[in-house]
Amino acid sequence: MTRSAHEIAEMTRSGLNLIKQAISIYDQDLKLTVANRRFKTMFTVPDEFMQVGASFADTVRHLATSGEYGDVIDIDAFVAERVEQAKAFEPHYFERERANGTTVSVEGSPLRQGGWVTVYTDISDIRRQEELLRNQSEGLSEKLLRRSEQLSQTNRELNSSIIALEEAKQELTESEARLKSTNAMTPAHIARVGVDGVYTYTNQRLHTIIPERPRNILGMGMKEALGSEAFSHINPHFLNALKGQASAFEFALREAGKQVRVAFTPDHDATGAVIGAYLLSMDVTEESNARQALMHARRRELAAQLTSGLAHDFANLLTIILGQQNKLEALVNLPDDVQEIVATTKEAALRGGELLNGLGQVNATRNLMLRPVEFEGLMDRTMRLIRAAVGADIDVVFTSNVRDVRLMMDDGFTQDALLNLALNAKEAIAGAGRIWITAAHDHADWLELTVRDNGTGFSEAAMKNAFTPFYTTKKGSIGRGLGLSTVFDYAKVNGGRVILDNHSDGGAMITLRIPYKQATEVKPGLVLLVEDNLDIRETVRGYLQKMGHAVIEADSAEEAIGLGHLPDLSLVVSDLMLGGALTGHDLATRLRSDGIEVPFLIVTGLPVDNPVRIAAARDFSVISKPFTFEKLAETIQGEQQ
Repeated sequence: MTRSAHEIAEMTRSGLNLIKQAISIYDQDLKLTVANRRFKTMFTVPDEFMQVGASFADTVRHLATSGEYGDVIDIDAFVAERVEQAKAFEPHYFERERANGTTVSVEGSPLRQGGWVTVYTDISDIRRQEELLRNQSEGLSEKLLRRSEQLSQTNRELNSSIIALEEAKQELTESEARLKSTNAMTPAHIARVGVDGVYTYTNQRLHTIIPERPRNILGMGMKEALGSEAFSHINPHFLNALKGQASAFEFALREAGKQVRVAFTPDHDATGAVIGAYLLSMDVTEESNARQALMHARRRELAAQLTSGLAHDFANLLTIILGQQNKLEALVNLPDDVQEIVATTKEAALRGGELLNGLGQVNATRNLMLRPVEFEGLMDRTMRLIRAAVGADIDVVFTSNVRDVRLMMDDGFTQDALLNLALNAKEAIAGAGRIWITAAHDHADWLELTVRDNGTGFSEAAMKNAFTPFYTTKKGSIGRGLGLSTVFDYAKVNGGRVILDNHSDGGAMITLRIPYKQATEVKPGLVLLVEDNLDIRETVRGYLQKMGHAVIEADSAEEAIGLGHLPDLSLVVSDLMLGGALTGHDLATRLRSDGIEVPFLIVTGLPVDNPVRIAAARDFSVISKPFTFEKLAETIQGEQQ
């Protein structure tokens, strides 16, 4: 079992307490790792300088102030000199006279992982024996013999102590090396903080959990190290840990778009008092997203099963409604207001058909169709649609800092998502109200679309079930309960996320965070078209030439392999099932292995569940036949971005 840094320090300190020499060990940051009782008693060191993480500079300052080094005139300069010597540490041995008249030997040795161990030995008796031998050279053979024996015994004890020290030092070195190696490989941040919230240990992996935070946080307070957002989530649990309560919890880092799991374990001393806490922090964003997506998929599957029996009857009702509206529409001389009612009713029935289709596709995954979009134009069109849908009683306020840019987006899916959010906001507002819609690009990688209202906000149940298909709070009014489910799909297929919250001023606030992908201008180039059906080849050739591309043609993969090495080739468009032995997938794979890195687009009439099509779609982009010029143009633009 891996032991904590605190446990290892306690074990090492227990072993060193059995040794007669004073011993102190500091790490590469000049922080105390461990010191034994003899170090405390020999130099009268206060408890605060015996704690793990105590500063070398503060300890030297205390010793100099207390007279340990004699009469030091400039203590600040003395401490600074000792700190500089420690930073450029070299092995050493020397003996010095202490202010109290005793003599100590000082031996310093570096540790492999950084830092050093220093051994202080009181050699006052040995010095007295040596002085005695110098002063009495004759007539003292018996006494000299006894003193020599005592000296030999002392040396043996010293050698034994040194051997024990070396073993302890080796054990400490290996234990710390194993601990650091294990912690460095752990995909988590492991740390310890004291009761004052200051870090005394870290495996220097905080930046992998919370981006842009410092690596080395020793000596920092929690708020400084974590940042205000993370600290606000973690501090209440830290205060509970100081009361002896262990805990594990998760929270969302909205600025970084991450989900973090933290575990607190109180650190007790021998008396049972809490002297700090251990933290284990992990990035569980992928796990959280996968868990949420799995739950969502299961709910959608159940929803599809529930609606399958209703779809047929609903379609029959819509057919009858549309038939009656067509009869009304055929009547002549209808008043203008009646014609408007007929047209509106017919439009509503047609919209009902679209909703029915949506119900039928509730268990299907909507594909993302990215294409270059003028963002401001898309938002203008969307705001007009939203204002018409929510009515005159709702004031829609739109603000954006995204201007004069073309983005790779699915404009239809984007409109659907924002319209759903706006309609949900309208339902939450009793009577007149306001909806704020904001587009922001404040992070290099993300575009944020936020919809806020001044309605009642999310209840606890609504917050919990918001993404559940067919869950709705629209009591007494029509609602499929698929609005936020559609928004969830939009964020998921974009590789983004949805953030639900209640605004501090009241009302709900929903933020869509999706990747910010700026479109680049696509220039016409040379396209290799591979198709064995002449009529289809002529049609696709016309499409490509209309886009401005030059086209070379082949009717088999075998012929196209040679043409695929032509210089300046910018795109390969190939049918999947060709007349020869090789498929379009085989062709694309062969050219890619030959180092041809241009985009490949495979067209096919095979159904989506066909194994040959599935295999091709794993490696390359696939478009279904039949397709329009616009569909092909959008797909090629997306491929060449």
